[in-house]
Amino acid sequence: MKKVVSLTRRAIEQYNMIEDGDKIAVGVSGGKDSLVLLNALAELSRYYPKKFTVMGLTLDMGYDADYSKVQKMCDDLGVEYKVKKTNIKEIIFDIRKESNPCSLCAKMRRGALNDMAIENGCNKVALGHHNDDVLETFFLSLMHEGRIHCFSPVTYLDRTDMYQIRPMIYVRERDIRGVVKNYDIPVVHNPCPADGYTQRQYMKDLIKRLEKEMYPGLRKRLFRAIQDSAIDGWSDYTK
Repeated sequence: MKKVVSLTRRAIEQYNMIEDGDKIAVGVSGGKDSLVLLNALAELSRYYPKKFTVMGLTLDMGYDADYSKVQKMCDDLGVEYKVKKTNIKEIIFDIRKESNPCSLCAKMRRGALNDMAIENGCNKVALGHHNDDVLETFFLSLMHEGRIHCFSPVTYLDRTDMYQIRPMIYVRERDIRGVVKNYDIPVVHNPCPADGYTQRQYMKDLIKRLEKEMYPGLRKRLFRAIQDSAIDGWSDYTK
């Protein structure tokens, strides 16, 4: 956990993600990434020089998932936690019957999460994207859209006067898995029928093969190229 917290703090400081008085909502899906992020920010909030508070927000997609263990974890952390029921699953799979649901689902979840954060007095939303997500998103944009693009470490949403921050951009997915295993993080199973069969999963496997079989050190070079590129928000960091 110490390594994850250290890398999270590094991203926060280099990209100026947190200011005094911030109330930060962590979008808690129940998956490993968001739960580890919540733990890392909760720990940082105890001693970080800039005083901030953190809370967990979950959108119940309509799969009847059990978040009681997440509630228990938040109680132990001393973090406020709220769950809000939505009909996103019904809209995507039952009404619209989307064959490629992930993009629409992500947009609907982002909008609903931002609204929930505002309802709870938060001025920032922290998302659990990690280092592997950065590289996969870059590859997806390049190969499917023909453009050099990736989500930004910090995004300002002018419509809602809200910031989205991604404090785990330096954290590898394998380190997150290690925290889950060693600290008994209560991951909630994702019952989404599209889980594990997405283009993102294909890119994850592709990058892994390329680094293992042909280009050792590929991940570090790709990430540095993204940071030093003209992609919006990435070069605005303190070295």
